[in-house]
Amino acid sequence: METESEPYVRLATLRQLHQVVTDLNTARSLADTLQAVADGIVAGLGYELACVNLVRPDGDLVVAAFAGSAAAEALITGRVGSRPSWERRLSMGEAWGDLRFIPHTEGWVLMDDDVPQWHTDGPEPRFDDEWHPQDRLYAPMYTSGGTRELLGVISVDRPRNGRRPGPWGQEALQMYASQSAIAISNARLRANMQRALVRLEREQQALRASEESFRQAFEYAPSGMAIAEMGGDQHGRLLRTNDALCRLLGRPASAMRRYSFADLVHPEDVGTLLRTSAEGGRAEIRLCRRDGSYVWVSLRNSVVADTADGPRFLLTHVEDIEERKRHELQLAHRASHDSLTGLPNSAELRARLSARLCERPPTGRAKPGESGYSDACQDAYGQAYEARDGSDMPYYEGYEGYEGDHGGPRHFRSDGFAVAPSGPYDHHVHAIAPDVEADDGAKGLAVLFCDLDGFKSINDRFGHQTGDAVLVEVARRLTTGVREGDTVARLGGDEFVVLADGLGAADAADLAVRLRNAIILPIRVGGRGVRVGASFGIGWAECGMTVDEILTSADQRMYVEKRSRAKVHRRAG
Repeated sequence: METESEPYVRLATLRQLHQVVTDLNTARSLADTLQAVADGIVAGLGYELACVNLVRPDGDLVVAAFAGSAAAEALITGRVGSRPSWERRLSMGEAWGDLRFIPHTEGWVLMDDDVPQWHTDGPEPRFDDEWHPQDRLYAPMYTSGGTRELLGVISVDRPRNGRRPGPWGQEALQMYASQSAIAISNARLRANMQRALVRLEREQQALRASEESFRQAFEYAPSGMAIAEMGGDQHGRLLRTNDALCRLLGRPASAMRRYSFADLVHPEDVGTLLRTSAEGGRAEIRLCRRDGSYVWVSLRNSVVADTADGPRFLLTHVEDIEERKRHELQLAHRASHDSLTGLPNSAELRARLSARLCERPPTGRAKPGESGYSDACQDAYGQAYEARDGSDMPYYEGYEGYEGDHGGPRHFRSDGFAVAPSGPYDHHVHAIAPDVEADDGAKGLAVLFCDLDGFKSINDRFGHQTGDAVLVEVARRLTTGVREGDTVARLGGDEFVVLADGLGAADAADLAVRLRNAIILPIRVGGRGVRVGASFGIGWAECGMTVDEILTSADQRMYVEKRSRAKVHRRAG
């Protein structure tokens, strides 16, 4: 090291120090920076050996760079010294500012600790400031800022002039350690930024690849796909649709963006769509095509988040299930309809009839002004309801009067049908048989049991193919002869049943005559005309009766009419 009496040497050393600091800040990586710190001490500060000990994340210090001796470098580079041993070294010896000098007279106690170290041989000092081979000088490196944290320690050995550094040399080493700390911190920051940039680039590449995969999966999916807004005023509006969905609905993508699925759903399926949960929901509904027709689809929704805290979207998968639905409807129709005539079969007839009946029979009818009316009543469960006139009698629009019995109150419409509410939302209308003898004008659910006359002889003479054609034509004439909403069913063989609601006794008799007259007209089959007759029995559906009881009653009346008509024919003959 230069002496204090040689200013020109100090200037030369300052120039060298400036150069090595410049080298510190131009290193390309953290490893290059650490080596530049060690090399700068040898090249610019006049020491023959330099070692850089870097603090690891666990607190211990590792030998990260070495300069001045290839043998020593191979011996200790990469070795680790514990943090307590280093703190012991930095707390003993002489404090030269931030530097720590441990003379050989004290350093012997450190010979057996775990800090990596090397030993150099040399003669004993001949004067006071001469460097001893076992002297130790450390330059701690601290982070800049409010909190000074230990970043590492620079160890130096064997000054070239053989003397301990004076004030100028101590200041130069301390300044160099400070600049080294800055350079190492900057190198770490650059390394972290480079790693972050590499990681970000990889994530962006993965994101781009994922987006491309999603785009291809979305665009080229064989079934319909849509992305819709979630939440806000535009909830459900379609933002993006794939080609498969556009083809399915016959609408271009530009037009689809004007709609939501709620705009395209069949009116009967609106409730199903609304009941479907927005998140993870599923529904089978009908969507409107551009030509006005509807197609059955299965909708499955899933929520997609754009960013961690960004908006959410609905990804909807739309599967065409038209063929499956058509098959299901065909199976349901076959199960409930006659395969020959297409009319409802016996099971469907019984289901429709049973849907109109309850188990509590009515005990009578009341009309406005008659004694069946009262000012107040409660239903079978003792629940009171406020009526329009302030009484406790439940009031239903279009219904008048009531009559109480042991089964609870019953209320009657002005046409004589009884209403038996069993709760606040039960508007069941009792089916009541009109009084045929009194012809009181009451309306009921008529059950017309029809049996063909002479059909067996047609089967025997012309075969079952002709018989089937006759049955098909009879079914058509019966269906044509009733009102929309009435039911014509085939029980089997040549037996048919007609359900006609809201008829009086005279109305039912007139209907039977009209249907009989329509059936007896000639039926042309295979170029020949054949005739069949028809016998009708009129029964009435009434709550409290079973379906079998109602059909049996109509059947018995049909046989009474058939026998009476046969007697008339015999007398006429």
